[in-house]
Amino acid sequence: MSFKLPYRAGSTAALLLAALFAASPALAQDAPKLDTGDTAWMLTSTALVLMMTIPGLALFYGGMVRKKNVLATIMQCFAICCMVTVLWMLVGYSLAFTDGGDMNAYIGNLSKALLAGVTNTTVNALAGTIPEWVFITFQMTFAIITPALIVGSFAERIKFSALMLFIAIWLIVVYIPIAHWVWGGGFLGGAGVLDFAGGTVVHINAGIAGLVGCIILGKRKGFGTANLAPHNLTWTLIGASLLWVGWFGFNAGSAAGANALAGAAMINTQVATAAAALAWMICEWIVIKKPSLLGILSGAIAGLVAITPAAGFVNPTGALVIGIVAGVGCYIASVHIKKALGYDDSLDVFGVHGVGGIIGALLTGVFADVTINELGKDASIATQAYGVAVTIVYTAIMTAIIFFIVKLLVGLRPTAAEEEEGLDITLHGETVQ
Repeated sequence: MSFKLPYRAGSTAALLLAALFAASPALAQDAPKLDTGDTAWMLTSTALVLMMTIPGLALFYGGMVRKKNVLATIMQCFAICCMVTVLWMLVGYSLAFTDGGDMNAYIGNLSKALLAGVTNTTVNALAGTIPEWVFITFQMTFAIITPALIVGSFAERIKFSALMLFIAIWLIVVYIPIAHWVWGGGFLGGAGVLDFAGGTVVHINAGIAGLVGCIILGKRKGFGTANLAPHNLTWTLIGASLLWVGWFGFNAGSAAGANALAGAAMINTQVATAAAALAWMICEWIVIKKPSLLGILSGAIAGLVAITPAAGFVNPTGALVIGIVAGVGCYIASVHIKKALGYDDSLDVFGVHGVGGIIGALLTGVFADVTINELGKDASIATQAYGVAVTIVYTAIMTAIIFFIVKLLVGLRPTAAEEEEGLDITLHGETVQ
């Protein structure tokens, strides 16, 4: 066992390294040593993950809304990136990735608030071979994209002030604790829940929050009667392509170094994505007789989501099966289940990210391969289901509470007239020409 194992397997604090590497006490005593190759890969991965939000997610979502709301949607993604960056630097990193002492099962401490104590010579304990600055920024990009994903569920019908207030509270109250539980030494990682790159922390978390949010906000004006077709699917294609490429930083970067595990995560990401895209396309072709661009793009994102928790634990055959199951499962959830239940998840955040994350998390317990990663030796679907259930319950309850608080403070929706005219002009004073 070496420091090159993915740092998302449990503990972060240096004080826990002895326990984490109990099978190799001599190695546990070795001081971390910077590796320029690992550092270069992690710098690249960090940039790739940031690209996933801006411009990737912004264009992906912006193309799927109506023309009168495209700038408002892109603005939300960009503003979230800026706000989360500041909050992560102030308190987020410290709460997620420090040892919380008696409370460490649930949350870290504030010893590294404002990044106190981080210098050019500090090395993150779990990553082991990269500067702590790089680890902080890499984790920051995950904290950015998670709340940005949520906005697709209630696109075209939320006040900008309400969104910003909701995201600020949600990041601190929901995202950071769950990140700590799984990746920062908390109780889920300690229980053996496997999440290589964010199936639980990012996608189930965002998908459940989006579902709760779209139900609380209610349906878009004209839902079911008006034409709510996407504004520009070319934008959506460009955004999806940027997400696909950026996801190699998301998944292969989670190996925390330029190593064989990163290579396994990369091939698994590619295989699962392609398989899911084809599976969704075939389902659509069978059901409505016409394969659509939006369908195959949605399938690709479903595959990316589902392989995320499994990327560094399964072999390519497992990745292929995960991709196929995700393509079919997310198609059913996004098209048929949503229609049957009648909720207005504008851009299918729950159907793709929530359901895809659940599929990937559970199947990690089925297909974990010790020849890929020895941390998968005790993997089980029961343990994975425990992590999924805890995340769903906590996220749903806290998201609902936060929305009701925001509603009391600033309200949630623009007026009916503002929604009818479009959020671009009414909230931001701009329009797409």
